[in-house]
Amino acid sequence: MVYILILVVILLFAIHFYRKAKRHSVKPFPEHWHELLMDNVLYYRNLSKERQAAFQQRMMQFLSEVYIDGVQLELEELDKILVAASAVIPVFGFKEWHYTNLSGILLYPDNFNEDMQFSSKDNSRNIGGIVGNGRFEKQMILSKKALYHGFKNTTDKSNTGIHEFVHLIDKLDDRTDGVPERLLEHQYAIPWLNLIHKEMEAINDNHSDIRKYGGTNQAEFFAVASEYFFERPDLLKRKHPELYKMLVKCFNQRLANTIKN
Repeated sequence: MVYILILVVILLFAIHFYRKAKRHSVKPFPEHWHELLMDNVLYYRNLSKERQAAFQQRMMQFLSEVYIDGVQLELEELDKILVAASAVIPVFGFKEWHYTNLSGILLYPDNFNEDMQFSSKDNSRNIGGIVGNGRFEKQMILSKKALYHGFKNTTDKSNTGIHEFVHLIDKLDDRTDGVPERLLEHQYAIPWLNLIHKEMEAINDNHSDIRKYGGTNQAEFFAVASEYFFERPDLLKRKHPELYKMLVKCFNQRLANTIKN
């Protein structure tokens, strides 16, 4: 009986490590994904060929570490591509990055409400993405409709996928407070907070072109400003030069050399 229990334990451990190894094996980048990225992701399209190759590798690394499940929809290749691109864009300025606070993503067909329901015709069904807590800890929920819109419209300064991954980055220090300690060097923390409060005041006084949702709190300001930064860096640099410079430091990305809007 003891030997049987030992064998069962060994078998369970073997299955666990096999699944873990399989999950973390990085698959080759499918060559036809390049055209899909060129057609759908402006950030990728404006990278050099060398950097595009690096972007591809980072996407495949991300997809090897995180599962993506469709809820009442069949996952398509472009779904995975846009989710992975959303994850890579904010951290592409760093040589290596792992979202240690994310295990999986649930992709809904449409926007949802606070009860995570998307099939009703309730007017409160206006959430495009959320970083989970509680029973949804280490999970992200994204609306496919919102995800696609973020990449299709390249002039509206918003991108739901990038927004939610920026929240994850912010949350790495266990506080979603708009101060990403993993990104900002200590000496920039106070200037960053002062800048946040100044920009939020302008938003709430209707004196800013930054999306109104950015005036909700510090965490939402950071996510909304980051969307603007990656979607319309040229415009942000012109209208909010101080904020642009701070986000360049934060994300370690010299976007003027890579993005041409």
